[in-house]
Amino acid sequence: MWHKISQLKNHQGFRKYLANTSWLMAERILRIVILLFVSVYMARYLGPKRFGLLNYANSFVGLFVALATLGLDSIVVRALVTTPELRGEILGTAFGLKTIGAIFMWVIILVAVPMTRNDAQTNTLIAIIAFAVIFQAFNVIDFNYQAAVKSKYVVYAKLVQLIISSIIKLSLIVSEASLIWFAWVYCVDAIVLAAGLTIIYFHNDNKFSVWHWRWPLAKQLLSESWPLIGSLIMTLMFMNIDKVMLKELAGASSVGIYTVASQLSSAFYFIPVVISDSLFPAILKAKANPEVFRAKIKQLFRLFFIIAVSISIIITFISEWIIDLLYGPEYHQAASVLNIHIWTTVFVFLGYASTKWLLVEGKQQIQFFRACIALVTNIILNYFLIIKYGITGASYATLISWIIGMYVFHFFNHSTFELFILKTEAILFFDIIKLCTRPLWPKG
Repeated sequence: MWHKISQLKNHQGFRKYLANTSWLMAERILRIVILLFVSVYMARYLGPKRFGLLNYANSFVGLFVALATLGLDSIVVRALVTTPELRGEILGTAFGLKTIGAIFMWVIILVAVPMTRNDAQTNTLIAIIAFAVIFQAFNVIDFNYQAAVKSKYVVYAKLVQLIISSIIKLSLIVSEASLIWFAWVYCVDAIVLAAGLTIIYFHNDNKFSVWHWRWPLAKQLLSESWPLIGSLIMTLMFMNIDKVMLKELAGASSVGIYTVASQLSSAFYFIPVVISDSLFPAILKAKANPEVFRAKIKQLFRLFFIIAVSISIIITFISEWIIDLLYGPEYHQAASVLNIHIWTTVFVFLGYASTKWLLVEGKQQIQFFRACIALVTNIILNYFLIIKYGITGASYATLISWIIGMYVFHFFNHSTFELFILKTEAILFFDIIKLCTRPLWPKG
C-alpha cells in the first residue's frame, strides 16, 4: 500500500490534479468560513423578515439564472480540453452567448416581476440582484483555467472579491444601512470578480484580441448544451422554489428562518463541485478504457457518499447548538429544519458526480428529465407539506425530491440504470455485478 502511495506522490499528473483541487478546496473553505461569519451578522441585524425578503429576491432571480448561463459551463470546459487549438474561438463565442443570455434573462425578469403580488421594495431588490447576473459572462475565463488545471489563478480573483464584499457588508451593518443597500452588494460582487478575472487573464500574457465569435461554433455549443439548459432551469427552480413558495404560503419570516438552515446545509455543496470539476479532465481521458472509466466513477461516488454521510451525522447531533450559538433565539426553529435538510447532501453529492457521467456518455438530455421529476415532486410536496408543517414540511419536501430525482429516477430509466447500479455499489460497498454473476454453489 505504501508503495502505491509513494508512486502516486511522485506521479506528475496526480500532483497536478491534487494541487489544482487543493487550491479550489482552500478557497471554498475560506469563503464558507468568512461568508458564514458575515451571514450570521446579517441575519441578526436584518431579522427573520428582512433577511427572508432579501433571500426571497435572490431565489426569485435564481429561477431564471439558467437563461443567462445557457448550460454552457461544462460544455465549454470539455471543448477547451478536447480542442485547445480553438481556445480563442471557444472563449469568444461562449462570452458572446453568455452576454446575450444574461440580457435576455434580465428582460424576462422585468416582465415577470409586475405579475407577482410583491410590493415595490421587493421588486426593486429583485431588479438589482438580476442586474448583477449580466457580469457572469466573464466566468469563461474561469473555464479556461479549469481546462488547463490551473485554477489557482482564479482563486486569487475570488479571494479579492470575497474580502471586498465582506468588508462592504460589515460596513453596512455597522452604519445600520437599509435593506436595499445589501442588494447592491450582489452587483459589487459581480463587478469585482469580473475585473479580477480580467486582470489575472492579462497578467498571464493572455489577450482578448484572440477571442472571436463564430456562428457555426455558437450553434454547435448550443446544440450540445440545450439539454443542459432545460435541466439547469429545472434544477435552479428546484433549488429556489421552496423559498418562493414559503413566502407565499407562510410569510417572509419563514423564509428567513428556512434560509439560515438551508445555507448551513448547502455550505457543503462545494465539495463535490471542487473535486469533480478538478478531476473532470482526467475522467474525460479515462473514457477510452471502459473498465477504468467505470472504476473511477464508482470511486468518486463512494468517496462522495462517505463524505456526505459523515457530514450529515455530525451536523444532526450539533444542529441546535450551532443555531443557538450563531443566530440566537429568533432563529431557534431553524435547528429542526437543519436536521432534515442536511441529509440532502448525500444525494446532492451523488447527483453532481452523476452529472459528469452523463456528460461524458453524451446523455445530457437525461438531466432535464430527472430535474423535471425532482421539480414536480418538490412543488407538489411543498404545497401540501408547507401548509400542514410549515418550514419543516419544506425541508422534508426538498429531501424526498432529491432522493427521487438523483437516485430512484435512474432505477426506472433504462439508459441510466448503470448509474443506479454504480450508486448502489458505492453506498453498499460491494460490487453488485460480481455478486450476481458469482455461482450460487462453489465448485467442488
